[in-house]
Amino acid sequence: MGSFEIKGNIVNIPGREIYYGEVSVANGKIQSIRKVPNPKSQKTNYILPGFIDGHVHIESSMLVPSEFAKLAVVHGTVGTISDPHEIANVCGMEGVEYMIANGKTVPFKFHFGAPSCVPATIFETAGAALLSADVDTLLQNDEIHYLSEMMNFPGVLYGDEEVCKKIAAAKKYGKPVDGHAPGLRGEDAKKYIEAGISTDHECFTADEALDKLKYGMKILIREGSAAKNFEALIDLMNDYHEMMMFCSDDKHPDSLADGHINQLCARAVAKGIDVYKVLQAACINPVNHYKMNIGLLKESDAADFIVVEDLKDFKVIKTFIDGELVAEEGRSLVVSHSPELLNNFDCKEKLISDFRFSISDFGETVYAIEALDGQLITNKLVCNPTEKKEFYECDVANDILKIVVVNRYKNAPVAKAFIKNFGIKQGAIASSVAHDSHNIVAVGTDDESLMKAVNLVIKEQGGISAVHNKNEQVLGLPVAGLMSNEDGYKVAADYTAIDKMVKEEMGSTLAAPFMTLSFMALLVIPHLKLSDRGLFDGDNFKFV
Repeated sequence: MGSFEIKGNIVNIPGREIYYGEVSVANGKIQSIRKVPNPKSQKTNYILPGFIDGHVHIESSMLVPSEFAKLAVVHGTVGTISDPHEIANVCGMEGVEYMIANGKTVPFKFHFGAPSCVPATIFETAGAALLSADVDTLLQNDEIHYLSEMMNFPGVLYGDEEVCKKIAAAKKYGKPVDGHAPGLRGEDAKKYIEAGISTDHECFTADEALDKLKYGMKILIREGSAAKNFEALIDLMNDYHEMMMFCSDDKHPDSLADGHINQLCARAVAKGIDVYKVLQAACINPVNHYKMNIGLLKESDAADFIVVEDLKDFKVIKTFIDGELVAEEGRSLVVSHSPELLNNFDCKEKLISDFRFSISDFGETVYAIEALDGQLITNKLVCNPTEKKEFYECDVANDILKIVVVNRYKNAPVAKAFIKNFGIKQGAIASSVAHDSHNIVAVGTDDESLMKAVNLVIKEQGGISAVHNKNEQVLGLPVAGLMSNEDGYKVAADYTAIDKMVKEEMGSTLAAPFMTLSFMALLVIPHLKLSDRGLFDGDNFKFV
């Protein structure tokens, strides 16, 4: 590695000061930071530590880690706290190892965790299982930095043996435990936190976040492609900035191409939050909490820093990782290589009869999932679908559509239900990105469209698809049925095209229809979801 000097306004976040100075770099480390005379005659950029995404599932970008890095560095992101939970649910330990190996092929600082909930529940079919012994093995690895989000909060509260063993293993190796407990309040929240859970990214109200903050839990402000909690939580940063971080959780490729944590910093400053508090959450807190191997713009630190135009819009001019220039003026300098393929997909194409909703398949009361734009939670509605002979049909006029989940690991009957708020007027969309077990989930107006959309995904061994009249589009995701093996910017463009089709041609009113679709099988989030085994009540943890 070479040596160089770079001058600009040095942002000393802990010291709450900005001064004109020079950063000297050699062998990937910061050798010195010193004040130098300020040339008042020219515009001066700002030098500060790089941004960190405090909780993200790389798989949700539909990009392998090396391609995620290619896009993220342009926005000043130098590292992530990455939960490989999604690929682990498909491919187990091999999937986690795949993510680590691919991430190491590029100059970017991925910090992967040991997935704590594989499978996420016993109420759906997953591709793998990680028991406490597997988690212990992962946590012994220096490449594994924490125990990933403990979604099984009932297991924590009631002392489930496997759950307790996983948490104990993290404590044994001195690694943090991430939380996931939407809506948990009061004594239950206190008990959950006292078990050793240190963070939560699932708060959707300020009151819930305050409840957890007072017991010592760190709160992540999540703003992803579907779940958006920034507006509800950002004012807490005024008083609790030392206990907060930013994260995306799930970010689709078009959204990542557009921006990352830099956008959240700009929005927070625009709301009047003190810039040092914002940067503490965006750059410093994740590094300290997770003991990340990322420099914080100090002498002898790794040379991981960024140059931005100002501290208002945070337009990134340059990004350095270990002293290497990895992005400049909106252009990524990360060079990735075509990744190997890893998958777990074994179901045959479906027939139109597989998607017929027989009245006899439903109980006396017919329920519908109500999807909520920008939220992972759903509502439980009673609906009156159209009856045609012995079958139920969609009520498109009232936006009551069909939703199905198809087991992708083996041939099995298709699970069926109704859903509201997708707004599709004709056709269907399907995806093998379906948290947490990643079976194929589809929403549509008629059986033929559902069959076509699902079969497009099966033919690609994973992907997202849309069918409208004679127009069919599919984005193949051959890596675990979750990620593409293509260039990240091409994937972003292809995703933008299919997303545009769903909104403009098919009429969906959702901000991110495919991201919302992916969460309709997420059983650990209330209130009503659909797994490959049936309609599921997330409040009472049982099938309807």
